[in-house]
Amino acid sequence: MGRTEDIERSIIKKRNFREKLFSRFTKAVSEYRLVEENDKIAVCISGGKDSMLMAKLFQELDRCRKFPFETVFLTMDPGYNRENRELIEENASAMGIPLTIFETQIFDAVYNIDKSPCYLCARMRRGYLYKKAQDLGCNKIALGHHYDDVIETILMSMLWAGQIQTMMPKLHSQNFEGMQLIRPMYYVREEDIKAWCEYNDLHFLQCACRFTENYTGTGDISSSKRMVTKELIKKLMEDNPYVEANIFKSVKNVNVDMLPAYKKDGVVHNFLDEY
Repeated sequence: MGRTEDIERSIIKKRNFREKLFSRFTKAVSEYRLVEENDKIAVCISGGKDSMLMAKLFQELDRCRKFPFETVFLTMDPGYNRENRELIEENASAMGIPLTIFETQIFDAVYNIDKSPCYLCARMRRGYLYKKAQDLGCNKIALGHHYDDVIETILMSMLWAGQIQTMMPKLHSQNFEGMQLIRPMYYVREEDIKAWCEYNDLHFLQCACRFTENYTGTGDISSSKRMVTKELIKKLMEDNPYVEANIFKSVKNVNVDMLPAYKKDGVVHNFLDEY
């Protein structure tokens, strides 16, 4: 049996991974209707552990599908150095993922931006992915955000943006008509992704941009708001093991009757309107 087959079997045949990876992946797909009949989905692969696993889960879903849909495994090269580009290609080959790669120069565009370069880079990446996916005839792009990303986003929104919102399981694109973004890893835990990588001795890209390699701007990039939030959640878990689950559930249990104000479709509604 080859390496690709071993990796694929670990997802389905090893009970722990089947339950914590594939079952949670299919739960999100089903619960939020992320994959529908005749969809053509651009599975966006950055080269990191999350998106690479997502690609394998989509391949497994395709093998047991109940209706026709298509996938394109789409990788954008924003200006990787040669070693990082080769690592992505080598991992994809070992995992049996047929990549469709296209080039951009996003890293060059944001390299000299001192304020929020990561935010700008992320927005540019998404725009390029939408455009390429649309050109390929896709109606959806799939991103590899997982459960931990969701709860961190909820807490970050409250602590740093003064609002309550979350990372949605699917969204309509505002700039690319007919396109949607889906997040089928919505219920998958990061610790389980790491465990699967270790089990298969797989090593993926972290952040491979030149900005983080040679950062000279003001502030410490390692103390980003997301890293601070990760540490805060970890600390809270020491006293309450249900903190993560409670954060995740909180945005599904919003009691509008007990809010002084809320926003719907951009319009603010005050509790005094119906007091």
